[in-house]
Order: sequence, then C-alpha cells, then structure tokens
Amino acid sequence: MMGTLSILLLSPWLGSLINGLLGRVIWKTQSARRSGVIATAAAGVSFVCSVILWWSLTQGNEPAELSIRWIDIGDLALDLGFRFDRLTAVMALFVTGIGTLIHLYSIGYMDHDKSPSRYFAYLNLFLANMLVLITASSLPVMFIGWEGVGLCSYLLIGFWFEDPAKAQAGMKAFIVNRIGDAGFLLGIFLLLNTLHTVNFVQMAKVMAQPDILSLVDIPTLTLAALFLFIGSMGKSAQIPLYVWLPDAMAGPTPVSALIHAATMVTAGIYLVVRMGFLYQVTPQASALIAVVGTATAVLSALIATSQRDIKKVLAYSTVSQLGLIFVALGAGAYVAGLFHVVTHAFFKALLFLGAGSVIHAMSGEQDIYKMGGLKKYTPITFWTFTIGWAAICGLPPFSGFFSKDLILFSLVTTGGYRGWVLWGLASFTSILTAFYMTRLYLLTFFGQLRSHDAHPHESPSVMAIPLMVLAVGAAVAGVLELPHLFHVTPLLSHWLDGVVPLTPHAEGPLSELGAMVIATVGAVVAIGLAWMTFGAGKVKFDRPGHPLTMVFREKFFVDEFYDLVFVKPFRMVSGVLARVVDPKLVDGLFTGSAKLARFGGTVVSFVQWGAVQFYLWVMAAGAVVLFWFFLRGSIFP
Repeated sequence: MMGTLSILLLSPWLGSLINGLLGRVIWKTQSARRSGVIATAAAGVSFVCSVILWWSLTQGNEPAELSIRWIDIGDLALDLGFRFDRLTAVMALFVTGIGTLIHLYSIGYMDHDKSPSRYFAYLNLFLANMLVLITASSLPVMFIGWEGVGLCSYLLIGFWFEDPAKAQAGMKAFIVNRIGDAGFLLGIFLLLNTLHTVNFVQMAKVMAQPDILSLVDIPTLTLAALFLFIGSMGKSAQIPLYVWLPDAMAGPTPVSALIHAATMVTAGIYLVVRMGFLYQVTPQASALIAVVGTATAVLSALIATSQRDIKKVLAYSTVSQLGLIFVALGAGAYVAGLFHVVTHAFFKALLFLGAGSVIHAMSGEQDIYKMGGLKKYTPITFWTFTIGWAAICGLPPFSGFFSKDLILFSLVTTGGYRGWVLWGLASFTSILTAFYMTRLYLLTFFGQLRSHDAHPHESPSVMAIPLMVLAVGAAVAGVLELPHLFHVTPLLSHWLDGVVPLTPHAEGPLSELGAMVIATVGAVVAIGLAWMTFGAGKVKFDRPGHPLTMVFREKFFVDEFYDLVFVKPFRMVSGVLARVVDPKLVDGLFTGSAKLARFGGTVVSFVQWGAVQFYLWVMAAGAVVLFWFFLRGSIFP
C-alpha cells in the first residue's frame, strides 16, 4: 500500500505542476475546461487512492506508511514520514471526495476567467498540501502541509489580485494565520523538549504510560497544548483570529467552499483530535478550548443574523459551526466533533456551491435583499440548497440533525454545571443558526425577484452535478453515527475506537431522546420566527433596522477595533522605521563606512595626480628624510 499512498500524495502535485508550469504552453488559449479536466482528474485519483487505503484498513491490514530520514543533527533525528490510519481515512475520504466535486464545479464557474490554468494549479496545490497535513506522521511534517495550505489560501483568496480589496483579503488571511503558526511552532518545540519526540504514535505511547503524570511536567504540557490550540485558532478561525475567514469571500466561490467546508478550516480541528491524548491530561487547556469555541459560536451566529451578502452569511455560519465543534472537543467529545466535521463538510460545501450557482444566475449579484423568487428560475439549485438548509438547521432526518444532536447530548453527559452551561449556549447557537439560515433561504428563493437588471437562469450541468451529489451526502451522512436509541452500532465510534479518545459519559436528567426533541423544537421555532419576519416579502427592505441589528451588521466593530489597536499603531511604527531608522541608522552604518573610504581616497588623490616628476621629487625628499634619520641615529646618538 506504500505505492498507493505515494500516488495519493503525488497526484495533485503533478496536476498543479502541469497546469502551473505548462498550462500556457499546452493550450494556445486559456481553457477552463482543459485545465479543469486535468485538475479534477488529479483530485479524483487521490480520492480513488483514499478509498483503496480505507478498504485495506477495513480488512484488518496495518496502516500504510512512508518514511525517510529528514533531519539528523546530534540527538535530533526526524523522519519525513506519512501514515494513513483510521483517523486519516476519515479526513482523506471527504477531503478528496468533496475536493474533487469542487474541482468539477469550478470548470463551469471559471469558464470565462482569463487565468484558469493558474486557478486550477492553485486548487491542486491546496489539495496536495492538505493531504500532506492529514497524512503526516509527526508534528513537523504536519507543519509543512499547515504552511502550504496557508500559502495556497493567500493565493486563492487573492486570486483576482487586480482588485486591491481582494488582494488585501488574501494578505489579511496570510498575516492572521502567521500569528497562529507561531503558536504551533512553540508547541512543537515544547513537546520535543518535554517528550523527546514529536511523532504521533510515539507521543501517544509515552502519554499512555500509567505513571505519566509523575514522569513529565504537566504545566509544560499544558502550555504546549495551549500553543497548539493557538495554531488551531488561526486555521479554524476562532476568537480572536477569526477575522480573516469572512474576508476570504473575496476569492472565487468554489474556493470558499473548499476552504470553509472540506479542507483548511478543518485543519485546526484535526490537530486537536489527533493530539487528543495530550488534551486528556491537560484539562485546563481543554476548558479554554470549550470557552473559546462557545464565544466564537455565539458571536458569529449573532453577526450572521444581519448580513446581506449571501457568502458572508455562510462565512460567519462556518465560523459559528467551527466554534460549536471546538465546544465538543473541549468537553472531550472528540467523535462527536469529528462527526460534525464530516456532515458539515457535505452541507456547507453544498450551501457554498449553491450560493455560487445563485450568484451565477444573478450575474454576480451577492446581496440577498436584491434577490428573491429564484425558486422558479433555478429549480436544481433550489432543491439541493433546500437539503443543505435543512441539514444545517438540524431538521430530521438530515445529517446535521444527527451530528448536532450528538454534540449537544455529549455536553450534558460530561457532568457538572459546566456541561449544562455549554449545552445551553450551544443550543442557543443552534437556534440562531436555524433563524439566519431560514432568513437567507427565504430572501433568496421566495417572494418576488427584487432586481430588475438580473436575468436568472439555472447553472450548467457541470455545476449542477456536484450540487446533486453533495445533496445526497448532506441528506444521508447521518447514518455514520446513529444515536444509541436506534439500537445499532455507531459506525464512526466503532471505526475510531482505540484511535480517538471516547467521550466521557455521566448520568443526567436529560435523555438522548429528550435532547433530540428539545433541539428539534428549538430549530422549528426559529424557522417559524424567521418565516414570520422574512417570509413572502414581509420584510421592509428600506427600514434602517434596530440599533442592535446594526451592531450585528457591523460585526461588533471588531475589525475597526483591531485596526485602531493593532493595525494603525503597527503602520505608524513601521513608517518611522522606514523613514528614519532604516535610512539614517541601518543604512548609515553601511553608507557611512563607504563615505569614509571615499574621503580617504579623496585625500590620497591629492598626492596621486599622475605627474611622474612630482613622484620623483617625493621619492627624493623621502630619501633625504630617511638619510637624515640614519645619520642622526649613527653619528649623533
């Protein structure tokens, strides 16, 4: 299986090289179809390899591994290693599967773009780095993929760099992620110094020792766990490093689906799940994860209730859903969090691509207040979007119902008042999700078309087919982890048994069925409230709105706060350094020495002016002076 693992990793790299280096040479004219076929085929090969490797694991075979010596300095020996185990299989299947569908969708979406080869080269490169990240056998190798997806996000978000706003959005994502990456590096250094290994299997064996608490310094491990979580904050957009993700909407819509659903934003979650053995012995770090996740989920959901850009609503929804997943991870419900990662990948990719189809139908319009009535113009988009909407709202029997319910029930079974507080805030977030998603759904597809300039039309089949496939996934992915009351073996828990820590359970007054009923009733009430407010043209589109709504619409002025406290002071200090310190002090050290040398040369030039007679007189005078000193020392001591 090593050959299959090699092909899994190399296929998207090859696709990226072909489109990136040879695209303009192969095609006399830029062709989205030709470039897209190569890129989609490369992603599809990786998906097939993922299926083969997954099937091998189901037959009881050992995980496929690749490893070569990478760094060997003194006592430090690191391998460039890759490993495809059961946790990797879960990630790889939906990363490559949904990634392939997004590549296919992009063929139609980017049909009229002037640089499709560059776009598909970036898209393949993004997938390649994500595969490096999830198959890495150690933290340093994961960091290679981690930085790779960060670079590719910058390239894809700022793909239309001719627009300064889009270029700035890409730069913002790059800079914010560098803050998180610094924390990731510090966590690696601390773990290497404490455990003397950063290989996942070896670290798990060390942490599994019965007397581990007496063998290692727990405060140091807690600090390392916190630093790793800072890295997760950047990639998975948690407070305070979430501000890049809404601005990532500047990129093409398929990029938004790839980043926000199946790949980059799941990297931080994957890191925490992979390091679950560390967070089990560092409860303070886990508690902080739960607190940050809760704050992120609630704040982002409130902001999403008042956004008008269809992609911005989905962006803040992504931030909120990621926060909900981190709440589960902080409570130790790793399987529940990972289950929601899988279902979220399906329905959020579906919603983003559905939004792209809507934007395509509206000739680039993204304001939901200028849409309406698209149900009759785009039937395929409408029905597939409806499935995604039902899934994210948590309506049975769609996938989001099962995964969100599992998170909520896991919170109340963790024991203590903390679990109930987390459950209450997570439930409130779920209710808000149903409200703002219904608002988006109604304003987009129902009522009358509110734009007189648009001529809506259904998307081509190359865009519609991925929507239909994702709709099936969003509808049925819940079977991966059915509740215990169905009296069937939960597939995901069984698959990850021994790989991911199981959720701690404590008896409580709320049963699993009761938690389901409460969550469903909350979603239905929120949907009804949204229908009463926005259904069938009842909203007043020219009304300024409640002051609190304005605060939500302006995103709690967080960007303005960051700009005032961090960006402007940094630019001011940078300006002083650029105008004063750099030219006067730094450059002065070098230019000053050059000026001194030039001055010395100028002085010497007064006696080196090219007259041979003058040189002879100087030589004679020098001889007389030397002879005088000789006589003075010999005759007149």
